[in-house]
Amino acid sequence: MFRSFVPESVRPWIYLLVALSFQVSGARYLGALNEQIGGNAEMREDVLMCLYCNLAGMALWFPMLFRMKFRFTNKTLLTAASVIVVVTNLLIGYVTFKPLLWMLCLIEGIAKIQGTFECMSNIQLWMTPKRDMTVFFPLLHIVILTGMNTQDYASAYFGMLGDWRLMHWLVIGIHCAVLLFLTTCIKHFRFILLPLYGIDWTSMALWAALLMQLAYLLDYADWYSWYNHSTVWYLTGTLLITLSAILHRMMHVRHPYINPRVFSGFRYVKHILLLVCLFEGLFATEHILEEIFLEEVMHYSTITNATLCLPAWTGNVAGCLFSLWWLQKVMRMSYIRLGIIGSSMLMAYLVMMYLMVSPSLAVSDLYLPLFCRGFAYTTLSIVFMASLHDVMDFNHFFQGLSVFNMLHMVIGGCMGCALYAKLLGIDVADSFMRYTSPTLWMHNTMPIGTPSIVDEMLLCGVKSLYGWACYGCLTLIIGFLLFDSPIRRHRSYMFPWRLVGIALGKYYKIKGRP
Repeated sequence: MFRSFVPESVRPWIYLLVALSFQVSGARYLGALNEQIGGNAEMREDVLMCLYCNLAGMALWFPMLFRMKFRFTNKTLLTAASVIVVVTNLLIGYVTFKPLLWMLCLIEGIAKIQGTFECMSNIQLWMTPKRDMTVFFPLLHIVILTGMNTQDYASAYFGMLGDWRLMHWLVIGIHCAVLLFLTTCIKHFRFILLPLYGIDWTSMALWAALLMQLAYLLDYADWYSWYNHSTVWYLTGTLLITLSAILHRMMHVRHPYINPRVFSGFRYVKHILLLVCLFEGLFATEHILEEIFLEEVMHYSTITNATLCLPAWTGNVAGCLFSLWWLQKVMRMSYIRLGIIGSSMLMAYLVMMYLMVSPSLAVSDLYLPLFCRGFAYTTLSIVFMASLHDVMDFNHFFQGLSVFNMLHMVIGGCMGCALYAKLLGIDVADSFMRYTSPTLWMHNTMPIGTPSIVDEMLLCGVKSLYGWACYGCLTLIIGFLLFDSPIRRHRSYMFPWRLVGIALGKYYKIKGRP
């Protein structure tokens, strides 16, 4: 795919950098969340909805990745993805009309995952000559999580400089350099021509609508006071209609976008998806409880919070390397014990935060809990993804991966954030009610509503929910222990791309087409 003047020894590393450039890109950059809220007069929910739409685009596009790879050349796909990233980042920073903004975020997520997949699939044989996914997944997560943490720190730094849109301009500049590289150093190449035939585009649009409706419902429900507002009722009704249309097409279309066999045709898939929802719900503490504690109780600045990306990223890398060592050297012990180790590190994070949350906490005291959180996140993500790969065949794996990421990226996190926000509101309201009782009112010398009282109520609520999250993590560990036998009994490998293309051609009965 490279032109002859590019040295062979640096070609894989260049593709790795290009993949990293796609992972650094995004829709709205949460490192500068407060600056975006203040600069655009938006609510927190508006900015988070942009993130969920971006993640929904990434999750939705997985079944199309191989179809696009066998239809268009490598250069065409990477160029198109970079151009879309440039255009969407240029518009997202200035568009204020919410439906258009969310659609742009969805499109940017599609371009982001397509560019990342194209780069990583091209160097997969360099990373693991046998296409062993237990080697590929840990290394892939290093690239993904390095890009995510770099994005958060850089956006926080630009927000401190005074304009959060500088992060969008940085991404635009990076991808302009990528486009220059693609124009000069890459030539058109593909393994086999496979026309885009037999794709249920209507079902794909319905899945996109379902994800965006779910994200909107769970993101804004607390602001609407849940089912005390008519909007939530209307949205729930339209969501059920969309789900019914998806199920109808899934049962009656010859090649549905996501085959029903994904849910019922493979052992352990339902268990994996259920544990993924619980796992993501527990990690929502990072976006609700941790941020409320750091910003509303401790009143840390944005750049101080951004420095905490380093211990989290260190934990991410350590978790990837540990998973790689475990899956290669301790093969006989299966995925389950690795999942238990990851869950135990998550429990350690939750217990430490429960015990350490106080106004006297120093920033350095957070390094170990955040390291444990990063270690647990990568370990459990790799366990679930590798387990899914081993229990499904290749024809359905990317459809299963799409459902997995819908739960992993969008639905699980949204449900966890909505639940924590609701419980925190109930806990804080209950604390205020107890504090304002007539008996305590007579002996209280501090006016109700002063910052110290509000901070104290939030602190008690955050501490209480960390305690309840510990019980949830214990449930996750029990879920792993309920498997009496390992999911994995043999190592699964992927076929060469040319054989994959021929197999897909036969599957869709289009062999011989131009």
